[in-house]
Amino acid sequence: MSAAELARQLKVPTSRVTEILNSQRALQAILHCGSATSSAPAQFWLNLQSLNELRLAEQRAGEPIKALPTLKRRKGRQERQAAHA
Repeated sequence: MSAAELARQLKVPTSRVTEILNSQRALQAILHCGSATSSAPAQFWLNLQSLNELRLAEQRAGEPIKALPTLKRRKGRQERQAAHA
């Protein structure tokens, strides 16, 4: 789907959509319009906004974010029970 087609479906200016795609504008600009005029649920738009913000943060901070320690995966209940059996 093109930016122009998405803009038509959301009933917003094409420039707004292209600015969002180019990370020049936050998705909040179309969240209300999008959830009201499209069949996509509001959660879709919120997830898209979160993904966009994460990508921007990674671009800005890059290596410092990758250098942060990660948490180890916690064992599930069955794994804990098996270890104690």
